[in-house]
Amino acid sequence: MQSKAKTIDQYIDELPDDRKKAISELRKTIKKNLPKGFAEEMSYGMIGYVVPLSMYPKGYRCNPSLPLPYMNLGSQKNYIALHHMGVYADKKLLDWFTKEYPKHCKTKLDMGKGCIRFKKMDDIPYKLIGELAGKVTPKEWIATSEKTFNK
Repeated sequence: MQSKAKTIDQYIDELPDDRKKAISELRKTIKKNLPKGFAEEMSYGMIGYVVPLSMYPKGYRCNPSLPLPYMNLGSQKNYIALHHMGVYADKKLLDWFTKEYPKHCKTKLDMGKGCIRFKKMDDIPYKLIGELAGKVTPKEWIATSEKTFNK
C-alpha cells in the first residue's frame, strides 16, 4: 500500500491511531540514530531515508533521477514494514540483526530479504531499530551499494 501523501506529516496524519503512534515513534528513533548525511523524504509512498543526490549524484541504479534509498518505513494492511537495504546487501549486518533481535523482542522475527514486519505494535523493538539505523554511514552505504548492486 503506497500512500499518495506529499509530505511525511500528511502521511502520518492519514494513518489509523495505533499505527500513527508506532510509526511516529519509529521515525523519531530512526532520526535520532541515523548518521549525518542521510535525508528523510517521502519515497515510494512511504517515509524514506536516502543518500541525497547532492552527496551521490549517480542516484538509485534503477532510476538515477532518484536518491539512493537506504531505509523505508511504511504502514501496510496487516503490519508496519521497515525496508532496510543494508540488511539485504550486507550479510554481516543481517547476521548482527538476526542475532540481536531475540534479545529485544519476545516474538519471532518476521522478515523477508530486507523487509522487517511488525504485526503487533506493542512488540516493536525501538532500541534495536535505533541501533540498526546507526550502523552504517552514507559513505559506507554508497560503497556497499556499489559493490553489491552495480555489477
